[in-house]
Amino acid sequence: MSQNQQQNIDALIKRVLTDIRIEMTDEFDQNFTRQAFFSQAWERRSSPVRDNGAALLIDSGSLRRSVTSKLTDNSVVFESSLPYSAIHNEGGEIVVTARMKRFFWAKYYEATGAFTRRKNGERSRSKKNLKLSTLAEFWMHMALMKVGQSIRIPRRQFLGVSPEVEKLVNEIIEDNLDEYFEHDFNIVIK
Repeated sequence: MSQNQQQNIDALIKRVLTDIRIEMTDEFDQNFTRQAFFSQAWERRSSPVRDNGAALLIDSGSLRRSVTSKLTDNSVVFESSLPYSAIHNEGGEIVVTARMKRFFWAKYYEATGAFTRRKNGERSRSKKNLKLSTLAEFWMHMALMKVGQSIRIPRRQFLGVSPEVEKLVNEIIEDNLDEYFEHDFNIVIK
């Protein structure tokens, strides 16, 4: 193989990997909008307080923004730098620690401290207070869990391999090969 042919093949591989990176970055980001890993819907929250119809895995948007990709010589790598991204992507169990219980109590006191009150000091019966009351109950329930007890985190995959990913990658490769053979590959017949 000549040096020119090798350069053409290297350029083709780089173009294929770049196209895969661009397309899959968009698709993995869309998983957060779809609330599914392509066609596999994410499990809803089990808590009626936390499952108020809000988008899953997008409380602050940090997880979604943390997904990055990098190009190597022969692959594309997608990753997230957040420590909790793996448990959400793969699912699993986490063990309640004393530190977690302190956090749950802090969230409970935060929820109960936000109640609106009447002039005589009693809680008003507003919709906001009713919602805060159920939120406070949720955090109290979490805070009363025993140290060492497990909390199940369902799998809500947003990165990884699937039939849809393989199909998209194959389409990108085929499109680039077709373009290469139509425009870049010159055959001289004598």
